[in-house]
Amino acid sequence: MKLLFDRVFDGVDEMIGVAEKSLEAALAQFGENAPVAMPNTGYNMANHLTYLSKKITNLGSLRDAFPEVKAWAAHGPRLANVFKAGFATFLAAEVIEACKYINCQDPYGDAACADGFRYHGHLSDAEVRELGVPLVTNDIPGFVVIIGPAPSDEEAVELIKGYQSRGIFVFLIGGIIDQARRKNLNMGFPVRVVAVGPDIWAVGHIISFVNRAAMIFGAVQPGDRDAMDDYTFYRIHAFVNAFDPVGDIVVGAGAGAIAMGFPVITNDTKDMWKVPKSIVIQTNTKDFIDTSLEARDIKLKVTKIEIPVAFSNAFEGEIIRRADMQVDMDGSRLDCFELVQTKDASEIEDHSIELIGPDIDSVEAGSRFPIGYVVEVAGKNMQSDFEPVFERRFHNFINCAEGVMHTGQRDLIRIRVSKAAFDAGFRARHIGEILYAKVKSEYESVVDKCQVKIYTRSEDLKRLRAEANEIYNKRDDRLKSLTDESVPVFYNCILCQSFSPAHVCVVTPERLGLCGAVSWLDAKATNELDPNGPCQVVTKEKPLDENLGTWEDVNASVQQASHGNLEQVTLYSIMQDPMTSCGCFECICGIEPMSNGVVIVNREHTGMTPLGMTFSEMASMTGGGVQTPGFMGHGKHFIASKKFMKADGGSPRIVWMPKALKDLVGSRLDKTVEELYGIPEFTGKIADETVAEDVETLANYLAEKEHPVLEMEPLL
Repeated sequence: MKLLFDRVFDGVDEMIGVAEKSLEAALAQFGENAPVAMPNTGYNMANHLTYLSKKITNLGSLRDAFPEVKAWAAHGPRLANVFKAGFATFLAAEVIEACKYINCQDPYGDAACADGFRYHGHLSDAEVRELGVPLVTNDIPGFVVIIGPAPSDEEAVELIKGYQSRGIFVFLIGGIIDQARRKNLNMGFPVRVVAVGPDIWAVGHIISFVNRAAMIFGAVQPGDRDAMDDYTFYRIHAFVNAFDPVGDIVVGAGAGAIAMGFPVITNDTKDMWKVPKSIVIQTNTKDFIDTSLEARDIKLKVTKIEIPVAFSNAFEGEIIRRADMQVDMDGSRLDCFELVQTKDASEIEDHSIELIGPDIDSVEAGSRFPIGYVVEVAGKNMQSDFEPVFERRFHNFINCAEGVMHTGQRDLIRIRVSKAAFDAGFRARHIGEILYAKVKSEYESVVDKCQVKIYTRSEDLKRLRAEANEIYNKRDDRLKSLTDESVPVFYNCILCQSFSPAHVCVVTPERLGLCGAVSWLDAKATNELDPNGPCQVVTKEKPLDENLGTWEDVNASVQQASHGNLEQVTLYSIMQDPMTSCGCFECICGIEPMSNGVVIVNREHTGMTPLGMTFSEMASMTGGGVQTPGFMGHGKHFIASKKFMKADGGSPRIVWMPKALKDLVGSRLDKTVEELYGIPEFTGKIADETVAEDVETLANYLAEKEHPVLEMEPLL
């Protein structure tokens, strides 16, 4: 019988041996000056940065750091440090994977498999940040790493879909990927099932993901091992499922996972010891899910929804292509809409789902189909202000149904139902079942009764869409009248503190949360729905400088909510005590000294900016709940606000944005700039990646367009 700690060290040595051979081969082929970095990240090799405080830039520096990688395998007394030694596997795994990315940005691309299957490989910084909001809202309650294969293809898919249905993000390594492929399981980052790689050293990408989450959201500093251990143990709810037989190299990696606070659940009983909450032996693999959730203390809120397809937030990113589409409910081509209306309780029959018109099985596959639905609610605490808040959540609710895709809002919605969902029995009334169940469960404090009316007759929809637009317009008129000056209070939002403990958003009518998902009305509704929840009232009775956007009572609120980490914040300046960022921001605004202006880049843009930094590189110095004068995270729609950088010269400071972002906010930004500064068609003066990606070209473009920033006072 082999002792467990011997298996750990043998596994660590095995991983180090593979890494050493990979490094030697790369040095022989490319030389020590060959650049080394994982793609789409500002952290180069995040595991080396985290554990060794080393920013690896080329093969020479990777070679020079390798003795320290080996040292982790024998760090201190072997028995006392058996789990910590597992970190050496993560470092060695990162060496193996980094060598693949030298001179090849996509080693896991189509060429990796003969049939064109793509492993995911490295996860980008943008993908780490994309999970920020669902992590803090608990839409993703945890992560599982499954190392296969499972006893059968059917059980593999059952396990993966079981985790999906509970909202758990799934990483796959090894044989279980082949099993999922044979059963045609839909995989990919958007559906939260990521086939990382075929070999155990692909685990390096998962640990890199975890370490960057700690640096991005928790402001954990490279080399601060105690802070990193604390963060991964208490804030990253992850665990491992490893199927029999578990080789020594997997045991070595598992030791590192346990040291991070991630328990390992396995059905392998050979030379394995039970360690409570760390190594759990579960011989019945069909009980892996319940055992895993219990081991990591993950408690789920389950709402049963009577629909014939799976329902989970894991399906929110699912794309229904035209070839896979049964029906397309397209509000840009047909009369469609979605609406919430408050009614008297006597007018509502709870859980009534009424379909008024034909169902989606009345048209041929691939057809367009009109639809409109009215969700009528009643409750003694219900307010009309909550109606648009509910409506904005419909996008999330409907997208959670497997095989159903929802985009847009109001009368520009689009819903696609896949052929697979249709064949499973999904019909129009099931949209009503989803909306009823989620509205009643999510807003139980204000909704006592709820009914849904679904309209599919063209003659009804034309009239009802016009009536809905009248309601939308009245709401918009009211929203336009809301300014920071016209309301008595602001709100803070600390949702992201579960991952970024020092971060606080101050949400005002003219400045939404930096994630882009929390408006002042959303925060107001959240506070009234849950007075002890993440959004609290912030008074603004003691102004210090209203041009900067500073109030004594706002500062006091920020100090309290940040646990003393922040002393003061300005709401309208990027240069003086700007609001903190957690890492979930939609955009980053950063000062560009040569032009005296600012560059804005959104998360989706992966190219270079005139600052010489990508979004990921800018984000690495902006997130984590720290104030960084000259840089600021914010929501997309804040760009067109009259309060955007008000104290620093306002919107005319913007000199560069990606074209896609310009197209999104351009009309509203033009209106704001012309109204406040008398500058017509301002976005035409803003450069984008099609005309400039460096400061010299940018300067020439600004001069050619006579950009107003050239006449403004210096920012520095």
